[in-house]
Amino acid sequence: MCLPACHLHLGRWTSRRHFLGGGLGIVAASAVGAAPPAAPLFSGPVHRIVDLTHTLDPDFPTFSGQPQITVRTLSSLGPDGWNVREWCVNEHTGTHLDAPLHRSAGPAVDALPAESLIGPLAVIDLRARAAGNPDTELTPDDLRAWEEQHGRLPAGGIVALCSGWGAHARTTRFRGADNRGTLHFPGFHEEAAAFLLESRSVKGIVVDTLSLDPGPSTSFPVHTRWLGAGRWGLECAANLEQLPASGATVVVGAPKVAGGTGGPSRVFAFV
Repeated sequence: MCLPACHLHLGRWTSRRHFLGGGLGIVAASAVGAAPPAAPLFSGPVHRIVDLTHTLDPDFPTFSGQPQITVRTLSSLGPDGWNVREWCVNEHTGTHLDAPLHRSAGPAVDALPAESLIGPLAVIDLRARAAGNPDTELTPDDLRAWEEQHGRLPAGGIVALCSGWGAHARTTRFRGADNRGTLHFPGFHEEAAAFLLESRSVKGIVVDTLSLDPGPSTSFPVHTRWLGAGRWGLECAANLEQLPASGATVVVGAPKVAGGTGGPSRVFAFV
């Protein structure tokens, strides 16, 4: 699908000095679907910002193995007075959002309320396990173990699986395709998605791999169940290992393209 070039801007909420030195006290309204109102997003000073976005170019690995973005020059500064390029990009390329519409009749990306794309982040670190088993899955037991250390997952929060796969984004291991073409990388287990939907109040889930489901999956139950419940997922996140297990707030700059099933996004974590 060819999409027009777009520029995503985060509004200047306050002065940089106040933003980095004090709490913003921003409160989100209700999340997508049945999620309840979120807790205050910024309850204290923000000391650093972590970019969770991979740089996107035609060589970035894709689920299909084929390039999903092309770029051509329309005009150049010297002869034309402007530098302008045209992008032709698949919606599900690079660090990108899966809107509910991607796997259900739920909302398109432009229909997601802004407050649903911001929330406190819980990072589940499975790097050690993933290093020995690329097909490892985040399970309800992993979520309960996180809660034993950090308390209950926050209402209106976002859960990220940190598998360490972001470090492989420019290698063949990112896809992990074997000689039969089966992919191998970590993802959420269907039961973890069910647990978060039925027992917790989570807006979105995040992975640093190519899919919310683990690489070998062919039925994509997490996509089906999670997106089908009106929630969103973010794939191919970068730098999750730079974040604490709890205490960060994530902001997903999803594209506001009418009827979009998702799209490349600029994503930030505030710590």
